[in-house]
Amino acid sequence: MSPTVLVVDDEAPIRSILAAYLRGEGYAVVEASTGAQALAALAVEPPQLVLLDIGLPDVDGLEVLRRLRTFSDVYVILVTARAEEVDKLVGLGVGADDYVTKPFSPREVVARVKAVLRRVREPGTPVADDGVHRFGDLVVDETRREVTLRGAPVALSTLDFDLLVVLARSPGRVFSRVQLLEKVWGYDFFGDERVVDVHVRTMRRALADDASDPTMIGTVRGVGYKFLLEPTGRTP
Repeated sequence: MSPTVLVVDDEAPIRSILAAYLRGEGYAVVEASTGAQALAALAVEPPQLVLLDIGLPDVDGLEVLRRLRTFSDVYVILVTARAEEVDKLVGLGVGADDYVTKPFSPREVVARVKAVLRRVREPGTPVADDGVHRFGDLVVDETRREVTLRGAPVALSTLDFDLLVVLARSPGRVFSRVQLLEKVWGYDFFGDERVVDVHVRTMRRALADDASDPTMIGTVRGVGYKFLLEPTGRTP
């Protein structure tokens, strides 16, 4: 079954062009011209990805994203009219998976959609024998896509979980931002490297890992990140 992309933009010509290119690549497309329409569409039949313009006439794209994040981890690519706004969005950590600046090439947008959705289709490196990584009180279960800390579940977004898995598979190894982008976002990712920083911040927040003195996810200044915990034996 073809992945579905929800295209949200108040400009009909832009929606039509993007829809045509996406359908040409085999995607199913649903269109919405307002934030209210987008939220209604998301509630009826969740897509695999949302291409979301920020400058909507009723509810702006950031508010749509905030609301949908209360009930969905669907992939979101934000579209902004100003290049300088990307810095602000990345800094805010609004929970998007990529950013596109107008004016854009429809082919570039399709390439970014492919890069984001490819994470679902392509397996990563081999997992542990039982798919579970144990680090004392922290347990990362790849098979169930669950994380627990001191026996309590940790709520992570899809991207945060994927990023944590990459780090947890190789404790002590330093990953550059580019390497993490390649492993989690895909080799043809077009976005800003700093999106990695955003997701590390949200992971740390969920894991109660103090960024000023981390015990789980360490920052290697000028390079990237590494997982600090040592693996422990299997739990009974």
